[in-house]
Amino acid sequence: MDIIKVVSFAFIALAVIVTIRKERQDLAIQISLVAGILIFIFMITKISSVLQLLQELAIKANIDFIYLDVVFKILGISYLASFCSEICRDAGESNLASKVEFAGKILILVLAIPILMAVLQSIMKIM
Repeated sequence: MDIIKVVSFAFIALAVIVTIRKERQDLAIQISLVAGILIFIFMITKISSVLQLLQELAIKANIDFIYLDVVFKILGISYLASFCSEICRDAGESNLASKVEFAGKILILVLAIPILMAVLQSIMKIM
């Protein structure tokens, strides 16, 4: 199972980070960053298969790809903002982490506006 691989790798990285953090804080942060990126790369294949399935479902349901594309972008922004903010927190920069989360929320809002407008137009047509 893939989760066992991810958890095992994370625990090994955690042990190395905790051991090194006492002597070299900067190196521990870099190891944490590399471990996070490796886990993310490992999960990209899983994410791509989910996105492919969603695209197939959208084709069957005759959903416009513009909306699906926006949803994919929103998911990407949320995952990347969360990943980056957690790395910032690991480095002891919770203030910067909060700013990254705020920026992610604003970008998601900006992307969601066209979808909200389309929903409102559909409601207006029904009325």
